[in-house]
Amino acid sequence: MQLRGKGPRVGETGRTAAQESAERAAPKRRGAVVAALMLAMALAALDSTIVATAVPQIVGDLGGFSVFSWLFSGYLLAVTVTLPVYGKLSDTFGRKPVLVAGAAVFLLGSLLCALAWNMAALIAFRIVQGLGGGALQGTVQTLAADLYPLEQRPRIQARLSTVWAVSAVAGPGLGGVLAAYADWRWIFLINLPVGAVALWLIVRHLHEPRRRLAERARVDWAGALTVFACGGALLTALVQGGVAWDWLSAPSLALLGTGFALLVVFFAVERRAEQPIIPGWVWRRRTIAAVNLALGALGVLMVAPTVFLPTYAQSVLGLAPVAAGFVLSVWTLTWPVSAALSQHVYRRIGFRNTAMLGIGAAALILSAFPLLPYPGQAWQPTLLMMLLGAALGLFQLPLIVGVQSTVRWEERGTATASVLFCRQTGQTAGAALFGAVANGVLAGRLGDASDLDTVTRALDTGTAAEATRRAIADAVHAVYLGAAAAAALAFVVLLVLAPRKFPVLRD
Repeated sequence: MQLRGKGPRVGETGRTAAQESAERAAPKRRGAVVAALMLAMALAALDSTIVATAVPQIVGDLGGFSVFSWLFSGYLLAVTVTLPVYGKLSDTFGRKPVLVAGAAVFLLGSLLCALAWNMAALIAFRIVQGLGGGALQGTVQTLAADLYPLEQRPRIQARLSTVWAVSAVAGPGLGGVLAAYADWRWIFLINLPVGAVALWLIVRHLHEPRRRLAERARVDWAGALTVFACGGALLTALVQGGVAWDWLSAPSLALLGTGFALLVVFFAVERRAEQPIIPGWVWRRRTIAAVNLALGALGVLMVAPTVFLPTYAQSVLGLAPVAAGFVLSVWTLTWPVSAALSQHVYRRIGFRNTAMLGIGAAALILSAFPLLPYPGQAWQPTLLMMLLGAALGLFQLPLIVGVQSTVRWEERGTATASVLFCRQTGQTAGAALFGAVANGVLAGRLGDASDLDTVTRALDTGTAAEATRRAIADAVHAVYLGAAAAAALAFVVLLVLAPRKFPVLRD
């Protein structure tokens, strides 16, 4: 029997018609938000690759060849140092305002990049883009965990991984087409309509519970400023050391000294802060600390294929640039597939054991690279890259989902940002470390041939001898052995520090 009156109609389930209608509409809203997250992730992923193929056109128009590498370094630095800040802000004010503000800054930076009048202005506007890109990367990953319960999180994470993979493969080609048949400025202008659609979907369909002012902690702006300055100094030293200047030169020593001094200031500021930007529990909890270190090692090992494999494919195997890009891109195809299937593994053996299985396999695959015959066939490194992508998909996703499932909503943004920050920092450190390793091997084999860039230019002009090709192969082999060591370190970290069972909080 139903009671009729002036109040809302109540059905057999005990829910009002308004509640039932809201529940029916919820999946549609969530689908729209997921579409917005995928578009935002595509913006961040494309921006990492699409600019590379247009560098000749950009330099030809604006000049500044000697500093064009800052188009990438400046963006990377801005993204990395803002990740922990945005993570804390999203826990304090909610995901929606942080994502909307970050997307707006990113689109403003894109517009300014398209209007740049010289290389200095373009680099400055790329840094503005990076300031927004940090919000896109961190908040998208956090919202993915907010939208789905633990059992369904691999689905959305696999979608985001697929978006990143497709963007990584399509970015260079799209950038080349726009630069060749339109204008390099369209590389940045194309972000505007895509970002506008993502913003509209977020504003219209993402609804978060309103938080009372009493629930919002005071923002640690002093901590945010010091982490930005400290991270900027140290990461600049790592990015430019051995490239723009020698490691023991005055600029390197000044940046490193400034960075470590600011690190001391940062710790002093954070000890006094009511709600620090990087709270101590991030490192006191075994699960999060172990995952941070493991994903930092992942960032280090990723440098080997992404930076050095294309040079190996062109210089040693003699492949054209397009074919060399294919050798690298195959791992972006197996990575998301493996990530999507990882849930069937970690539900049986747990997050830690699944990740250890993946990184253990990755260590073996990386160790096999130096065993390839010289000069070898293209299918051999291609097969290894396919296997490496599958192994790393089994490693990364269980750790991210596992960490997000061990914290409450008000801690999830900070925890997610911490693991992404460590991965980005590891990638920056890995580029500096492996660059030094490769140059050291080349110097040992070739004597006066100083670095990888000099040798690669000689290969491009056809003046390099067979000994040079062998030296490049040896250098890349040494880098891959270093990457295997980083994978082994991640395995040991998980074995020793991570709990056997993650302390999962049920939604």
